[in-house]
Amino acid sequence: MDLISLLIIFILVEFLESYWQKSDTLHGLLTNNFYMYSKNIFLYFTLHLSFFYTIFISYYLSNFSFWMSSIIIIKFIDIAFKLTMMKKLSLGSELYDVMPINVKMTPIFRYMNVLIYPLSYIFAVGLI
Repeated sequence: MDLISLLIIFILVEFLESYWQKSDTLHGLLTNNFYMYSKNIFLYFTLHLSFFYTIFISYYLSNFSFWMSSIIIIKFIDIAFKLTMMKKLSLGSELYDVMPINVKMTPIFRYMNVLIYPLSYIFAVGLI
């Protein structure tokens, strides 16, 4: 597969991940995450497809440069942070205790991952 096809798939995967978490507020995003987490943790991990796709791309291209590794690390930290919050929610904590700030999720903020991660991929593989 060529680099452009991998980039297009990466963008589509990021859109999919943004779509299932879509909400107008940060608390809504966390509620969507908790809903999937409470249904099945394996489903929850599967819905973080971009993390696994990034690992696949790294191995497929044998590219573990700073940019590619940073994508993997940031996605790992994101999932770990969300899992910590999901665990607290499943133990009975209130949403406001877990995340006291409820930010409005504008479309720019909601789809920031569709810009940042593919752009980092472009730097990692040297398309620019």
